[in-house]
Amino acid sequence: MAGFTYTTLKAAILNYTETDANVLTTTIVDQFIENAEFRIFYDVPSDNNRFVSEGSLAVDDNTINVPGLGTKGNTGTVFVRGVEVFNSTSATTGPGTWLIKKDQTYLSEYVNRLTGTEGGSTGQDVTGFPKYYAMFGGATGTSDTTSGGLYIAPTPDATYKHRVYYDMVPKSLTATATTYISQYFPHGLLYACLVEAFGYLKGPMDMLTLYEGKYKNELQKFAGVQIGRRRRDDYTDGTVRIPIKSPSP
Repeated sequence: MAGFTYTTLKAAILNYTETDANVLTTTIVDQFIENAEFRIFYDVPSDNNRFVSEGSLAVDDNTINVPGLGTKGNTGTVFVRGVEVFNSTSATTGPGTWLIKKDQTYLSEYVNRLTGTEGGSTGQDVTGFPKYYAMFGGATGTSDTTSGGLYIAPTPDATYKHRVYYDMVPKSLTATATTYISQYFPHGLLYACLVEAFGYLKGPMDMLTLYEGKYKNELQKFAGVQIGRRRRDDYTDGTVRIPIKSPSP
């Protein structure tokens, strides 16, 4: 099966459910597609969701704003994979230092111990080259006072360059002609949409069960590529060998 465009996927949903636009309107079908895309996003990590953002730390500011809503036509940062800081204020060159991810409470204790304020008194924040980071507020927006961001410690003493590696829900097929999922996981996207559709139509239950099973089968294949073949190469890891059972004599 060739990949889907928005138009062909919408037509396929109507054909498979044997309905028309009077029953499944564009608004309803778009919701099926978006629900299916979110399901796929959370079911398997996919390389098309990975992004990198570069920026500069601010002196005496212990937060980093994460890429937020609409920065790439997407829905904002879901989680951060890592933070890399460079001992430079001009470019992300040379070896970077990976910050260690901790909880907010750890960062608070760390800073207090360095400033000698663990007893509860107020002290001055410690500054220097960052070593730790922690997410707060969901780390889903561009403002560190509303949607959340990243705490870092120690507080930067210079405008060091940094990179944030993060995952973002990709742009929906309802907003563009094609997507990575519609081209490289078309069967799975279709079956996930049909699960939504037959659930909405309240049956037949055997069809809902059928497409749920088909979706899960396709998901295993897709996951085998995304978290298997795309995470290894033949030179360093060896050729993937898949055992095939011989027929019983």
